[in-house]
Amino acid sequence: MSPERPGLERVNPPELSPATGFSHAVAATGGRLVFLAGQTALDGSGKVVGQTLPEQFERALANLLAALAAAGGAPSDLARVTVYAVDVEDYRAHASELGRIWRRLAGRDYPAMAVVGVVRLWDTEALLELDGTAVLP
Repeated sequence: MSPERPGLERVNPPELSPATGFSHAVAATGGRLVFLAGQTALDGSGKVVGQTLPEQFERALANLLAALAAAGGAPSDLARVTVYAVDVEDYRAHASELGRIWRRLAGRDYPAMAVVGVVRLWDTEALLELDGTAVLP
């Protein structure tokens, strides 16, 4: 088990490329499994806020973490996060800034992650959506 969080073990084998901003695998034992619905940059009134991908990423991540907190969890409980982006090249171009936003809001206990390119999201103004799975001790 990982010393920083009982129930989750982050696994990054040395023979794989360095895990920067994600973990190659996260093993979970025991605890309570929480599935987090996709979150975009919606404000409390249901309107998409933010014009740029980093602005929307920050709001979407904050929304995901708010749902996790309401279920009794913390960012370090995240086992998996998937990012659905309408423009993967734009996402890659902002990767460093998105990493800084992630570390400020969620810390350095990275979940297993994937970025998936999509044609569009439910709200046409949304540039990305994040969903996830957490394991609470």
